[in-house]
Amino acid sequence: MLRALTASDEDDARAAHEELAAEKFVFLLDLRDDEPWAAFIARVEKHCHGLDLPAGWVPATLLVAEVDGQLVGRVSIRHELNEFLESVGGHIGYAVRPAFRRRGYATEMLRQALVIARGVGVGRALLTCDVDNTASTHVIERCGGTLENVIPGRDGTSAKRRYWIELTP
Repeated sequence: MLRALTASDEDDARAAHEELAAEKFVFLLDLRDDEPWAAFIARVEKHCHGLDLPAGWVPATLLVAEVDGQLVGRVSIRHELNEFLESVGGHIGYAVRPAFRRRGYATEMLRQALVIARGVGVGRALLTCDVDNTASTHVIERCGGTLENVIPGRDGTSAKRRYWIELTP
């Protein structure tokens, strides 16, 4: 189940943030060191409505995935694309905590995120992944992604596979 962060998620969410940081992935976008959890949650809500966005950001919905009371991952659903997202980031980013991988959670998270993306007006969703991320490649393809192209990495990053998923009926 995808849902908004709550006050009771702090310990699990911060633990997930540290776990994914070891893989050079930012789990809690724009989390600031020593920031009160309530302030972070309030900022996430503002960003969803396009308020007080950092430079270069677009309105986005950040949700966590919960299974049997455990926080297993998160999705970020960008409501629109800017130049960076158009080439590298896409409309939806997702991550599953290492202990919960290979159980189908990423596929279900993406399926639910696509419904939410449609609800905020995205008619065609762009998804990207590193060329060597076979797990993400399979998730995107299982959810209907059609490969458009592969682009070179930027600033020493891996090349990206770019997929589109039609959301309009």
